[in-house]
Amino acid sequence: MSTKDTGKTYARSATGDALGTVKEHPMSPPQDIVLFGACFCPFVQRAWVALEALGIPYNLDIYQSPKPQELLEVSPKGLVPALKLQQYQPARALNESTVIMEYLEDLAATTTQKSLMPPKSNPYARALVRLMSDAVNRALVPSFYKYLQAQDPEAQVQDGTEFHEAIAQLVALLQRAETEIVGGDGSAGPGEAQALGAGLGLWIDTNDALGWVDILAGPWLYRATNVLTHYRGLELPASPRFHAYLNRLFSHTDFKKTCSTEGLYLDSYERYAFNRPNTSQVADAINAGRTLP
Repeated sequence: MSTKDTGKTYARSATGDALGTVKEHPMSPPQDIVLFGACFCPFVQRAWVALEALGIPYNLDIYQSPKPQELLEVSPKGLVPALKLQQYQPARALNESTVIMEYLEDLAATTTQKSLMPPKSNPYARALVRLMSDAVNRALVPSFYKYLQAQDPEAQVQDGTEFHEAIAQLVALLQRAETEIVGGDGSAGPGEAQALGAGLGLWIDTNDALGWVDILAGPWLYRATNVLTHYRGLELPASPRFHAYLNRLFSHTDFKKTCSTEGLYLDSYERYAFNRPNTSQVADAINAGRTLP
């Protein structure tokens, strides 16, 4: 576990698989959608994976430094992810990772015909996905930052427990969806299970496509395995089912294509791990006990 602040700062460009994906989506020729983001940001990764999973064409601007004027035009506070919608004249903009995912989901319904959600014919399954989404945004994401930014050993223990509880809450909801929608007794055949589990993501063994919750939670679960392990000595739950789920998620093509090499995340999150002043608006909100921006 790393205990020394070496002064490392944010990475400015993607590496590994993510770098290859950046090169596949240059700013020219122009597409209807431009995604602005930072290579290390989990909120950006949400939007990025959604674009890949839904098969929506896009341009990608992983900015370096300083933040480009074109980003500030669509996101005056410089927050990412930000979408520039070039099919409108003048161009329009969207912010907030969950809102962007909702927009892309609706867009795909009329273009690529792909979806991250259960079908509208199954409103209860869709409601369970929304419950999981609420748990991710209210518990998993804030507890990740609280645990990472905590400096006092007692606070680290307490916040680490809170993060584990957030994971347990998410897993319980995933298991509930499997039991109530697919049937947990294994009586459904593979074809029936796949149909029932549509949109419930990779927790369902018969699913091959990413679901809404996979994309919403995945970036922080991924960083838990490298950033929190490195800086806080995190040990993830020992459940074989949970580890199998993580392996399926992290190796899925649409997710893996947006991941950089481990060193990029360790360098970029050192600021958070030692709670340096002016690290980010997210870090400031955690320190002040405010809702994340």
